[in-house]
Amino acid sequence: QVQLVESGGGLAQPGGSLRLSCAASGFTFSIFVMGWARQAPGKGLEWVSGISRDGSDTYYTDSVKGRFTISRDNAKNTLYLQMNSLKPEDTALYYCAKDRRPLRVAVTTYTVDYNYWGQGTQVTVSS
Repeated sequence: QVQLVESGGGLAQPGGSLRLSCAASGFTFSIFVMGWARQAPGKGLEWVSGISRDGSDTYYTDSVKGRFTISRDNAKNTLYLQMNSLKPEDTALYYCAKDRRPLRVAVTTYTVDYNYWGQGTQVTVSS
């Protein structure tokens, strides 16, 4: 069955960096758009970033543009999120997500278009 396992979260100081990874299994990773979303304490789920099937197109929510970089390694069935210049407002539980539709051409930025989610990895930014 589909499994998405995130790792790499932790405690970082403001201005610091973390790299999240998501190991995917149980489906053909390379034919699906993938994404990251987050949920801060007391808030709803927020889509953060998405990447096309071959990695050539990437999209980011405005609050992370220029600081976060999404990438993927289809040979390793792994999705990444490099987070730099972290801010306290980036504190959240970060989820890896799989598009519900195979072979989608464009990256979707709506969380409802993603049908599988990992268990999440906690990112805390604090001094």
